[in-house]
Amino acid sequence: MENNKFLFQFFIVVIVSILGLYLIKLLDISYPLTIVSTTKSTELAVVGEGKVEVTPDTAYVNAGVTVDNRETVNEVQTTINTVNNKIINALKEMEIEKADIKTSNYSIYPNYKYENNTNSITGYNGNATIQIKVRNTQLVSQVIEAVTAAGANQIQGVSFTIDKPEAYREEARNKAIKNAQDQAKKMAKNLGIRLGKVTNIIESSSPQPVAYTKAYSEGVGGGGAVIEPGTQTVTSVVTLYFEKK
Repeated sequence: MENNKFLFQFFIVVIVSILGLYLIKLLDISYPLTIVSTTKSTELAVVGEGKVEVTPDTAYVNAGVTVDNRETVNEVQTTINTVNNKIINALKEMEIEKADIKTSNYSIYPNYKYENNTNSITGYNGNATIQIKVRNTQLVSQVIEAVTAAGANQIQGVSFTIDKPEAYREEARNKAIKNAQDQAKKMAKNLGIRLGKVTNIIESSSPQPVAYTKAYSEGVGGGGAVIEPGTQTVTSVVTLYFEKK
């Protein structure tokens, strides 16, 4: 008896699934579309998606200096400070604001040699990294040339981002709302459903995208490489809840 009940329920599920797929094909429902079941039988929830392609307007360059195998801590520190100051002066000459120049790392550490069951210090290494916010992405290549000419022997990477994404998020949201409204109207027409006012809206926006270029290796120099920011996608997904009349 239990087996017959299970088989009956199984066939019901299969038949409903097939009918659902047939309905989607018959009514030519386009994507993206998600119908969300709600606790109220008088509501219809439709998900819409909006996307905006944006060219990043801000870049971050991480430039640094590495010093290897000096005899004393003071020697490492002096070398790092000298190069570090030259880099900062070069950036100021390019009219990079002080607030856009940040030291993100400064470290000095010993080299050890293990011999006769004893660790002994053979010298000292050090490195410092400066993060540079470049508000004009067309200047990224020039910034890299300037800091390497000032003594930076590492460019650890370049990232591009959108400084103020709020306006683009609003545009993406408006597209998502229109997409959901269009889908809901199409469904209502094909299914003979009358929709009332929107009773609720829920948005889930994508986090701000950040695009990274391939990191440069140690010992980079000039060359005037062209570094393109490309584009990034700002996405918004909204769920609209409609009254059903």
